[in-house]
Formats: sequence, C-alpha cells, structure tokens
Amino acid sequence: QQEKFQEICARRLGSGFEITCLSWCSTSSESNLRIVVGTRDKMVQVLTLNTSSQLQSIFAVRLENMVPKSVAFADNRSIYVFGLYDGNFMKLKDEDSDVVQEISCKSVIGHAAVYSKQGIFIVDNETDGFTLYRLEGDGEPVRMFATGLPSMSVPKQVAFREEGKVVVGGSDHGLVYIFDQKTGQTLETLHHADTGLVQTISVSIKTGRKECH
Repeated sequence: QQEKFQEICARRLGSGFEITCLSWCSTSSESNLRIVVGTRDKMVQVLTLNTSSQLQSIFAVRLENMVPKSVAFADNRSIYVFGLYDGNFMKLKDEDSDVVQEISCKSVIGHAAVYSKQGIFIVDNETDGFTLYRLEGDGEPVRMFATGLPSMSVPKQVAFREEGKVVVGGSDHGLVYIFDQKTGQTLETLHHADTGLVQTISVSIKTGRKECH
C-alpha cells in the first residue's frame, strides 16, 4: 500500500514573503523539531514543532543587508545563514539571534551545504562550479569543484554525502557531478539530459547504494 503524507500543521510566517530556504534538526526531546526559515524580505525565523503538532516561535530577526539563500543548524545549535546576492556567511546565536561570526566569500552564493563534523561548507558559486570553505576560516577558498563555464547563471543545489567524503551538485548542461571532497576530482557524472538545468538534487543512502534524485 502506498504511503500518504498528511498535513499536520500550516502557518503563515511574517508578512507572507517567499520562503527562500529552510532547515530542521531534532531537539533533545524525541518528538520535537527545531526549524529555521529564511524569507525574501531578509527575515530569519526559528520555530519549534512541538508534540501537539503546533509551531511555536523562538525568535525572528530581520537581517540588515542579506537575503538568506541557505540556512543550517550548527552542532552547538547556532545557526548558519548564507546570503543570496552579497556572498556573505554569518553565524547567529540560537537563543537570541546575535551575530557571532561573519565572513565574506569570494563569490555570490546560489546554494550552500554545511558539514559541521569537518568544519566545512560548500557553495554554488554560480560561475564555474562549487567552492569549499572552512566554517571558522577567513573567507579564503579551500578547494574548487569545476563543472565548466555556465551558459546561464542560475542557482544549483550541492550536498555532502558519505560522511563528507563526497560532494554532489547540479549543472546547467544536464549532468549531475560527483566529486571527491579531498581532491576536487570528478568521480562520476550522472546523465540527466542532453541539455538543460539540473538545479535541484537530493542524495540518500538506500540498501547499500547511493541514490541521486
């Protein structure tokens, strides 16, 4: 029998602007989820989904000059926020939204992914591929993952898998790229189409096989 999803909660956030990014993590309570949402009007909001399937706001903050493109929780429950247009990356306190760190990357950010265990993050640089940085670094790139010069500049998702050993990302020419994180070398390309955009990807582990969607 096919599984069906059931809506358990719906809520309009803020002024109802476009949601540009979202992330979640489990809390110390097994049934509670902590959710961070970024919206087009420069807002970042943290909420908890409680055991009664109700969303409770923890805090909401309007960023001065940043439209959040990607958000992620740190291991210490701080929040990482990546800017869409300015290439900025900041770390916010989970309790009160104070800025504890801010770094300017060397490119715009089409999408970002964090791997806290190794203290790294990677961004779609919207030019020739993906760029790796250190979370506690100075904004200097660590490594490049090249997909070639684009025919058009569009955001492309990127993700870490296999405990951070592998980087998976899209392209504007029909291919999904799989890279070795340590060397930047291309391990494999997956053919999605002869031409066209691969902007959205998702990677999972299932019965011993890597799956990209």
